[in-house]
Amino acid sequence: MRRLAAAQLTNSIGDGAFYVTSALYFTRVVGLSATQVGLGLTIGWAVGFVAGVPLGHLADRRGPRATAILLAIATAVTISAFLVVRSFWPFLLAVCLYTSAQCGLTGARQALLAGLVPAAERTRTRAIIQAAVNGGIAVGAGLGGLALYFDTSAAYMVIFAVDAISFLICAAILRPLPEVPPAPAAGDTKLAVLRDRPYAVLALLNTIMLLHIPLITLATPLWIVQHTDAPRWMVSAVLLLNTVSVVLLQVRVARGVTSLATAVRSMRHAGVMLMVACVVFALSALGTSAWLAAGILLAAALVQTYGEMMQAAGAWEISFALAPPDKHGQYQGLFGNGLAVARVIAPLLLTTLVVTWGIPGWIVLGAVFLLTSLLIKPAVRWAERTRPHTIAAEPQPVTRTA
Repeated sequence: MRRLAAAQLTNSIGDGAFYVTSALYFTRVVGLSATQVGLGLTIGWAVGFVAGVPLGHLADRRGPRATAILLAIATAVTISAFLVVRSFWPFLLAVCLYTSAQCGLTGARQALLAGLVPAAERTRTRAIIQAAVNGGIAVGAGLGGLALYFDTSAAYMVIFAVDAISFLICAAILRPLPEVPPAPAAGDTKLAVLRDRPYAVLALLNTIMLLHIPLITLATPLWIVQHTDAPRWMVSAVLLLNTVSVVLLQVRVARGVTSLATAVRSMRHAGVMLMVACVVFALSALGTSAWLAAGILLAAALVQTYGEMMQAAGAWEISFALAPPDKHGQYQGLFGNGLAVARVIAPLLLTTLVVTWGIPGWIVLGAVFLLTSLLIKPAVRWAERTRPHTIAAEPQPVTRTA
């Protein structure tokens, strides 16, 4: 558990630095326009999501530990490629390779966790990892802030080098772990998850719920600056409150999620909390007091963060409990990479609802969260009816040999 968390903590530091500096690096150093950067990242994350299932299948067939190490190294290589690209097409190729490696790594690591951690401990372990990830992103964002302060090509290139190194360290941390025995090939299983309609529907519903992440990182900052009288530093305050709360409370929130029934309940509570958060965010535009607006924004951020933690805990339990023991790689490759799809659709969808429509858009978005959370229960029941009545024992990890 500690080693899995340490591996993701390490590369999340690099990710945090990348998120803060990448836009300016690609525009100021590489020389791309903002439109080219946005188009490239949108195409890249779409390609990454598509690649997640076959790379997850590779983890099932070749072993998740070896696959995760390979994809972590591949991610480091693609990040290094950003240091030398200076035009759009090489940038687009590097982005597609980067997002594919990242999405494949997500599925492989989840399959590794499923193979090494007993089923009863998986949600708690995933909560510990998520807390570590948020802490790492916060540290990385601080490093990225230093690069923004110096605002030089050399500073940005150092950050990208740090990001690449963080994935190499991640690979080194994963190496001593025992390998999970590869699942035996049985018929046409390469795209089995895509034929599992109930699970695919649940992955789609979870993707809609995951819009709360770009909501807090993309739409809320624009809302604060353009629609409220709150000081601009509230953008940082809201993001900091979200990050710190997840680090401190995610494990505690996830303790109560131990079965599909509790997972469904957690997702339903998440939908309610996210709806309430949207309503409170909308209220921050009323009135002319900067401090009142700031207080409302902080309250909304707290409610949103609680909903985020409830959604995460429920989603982890559902994704693991309903996946066949021999196909965790491709199943987690689909379910776990819903965030990639959310990142693709969020810029247009959320800016239209929140920034353009204003208060009515917040209400519509809150209703979408609530309705989606209510649909999860019948989808889980559908999935349970289609599971085999008897499931073979899960593979046990074996000691790594030369």
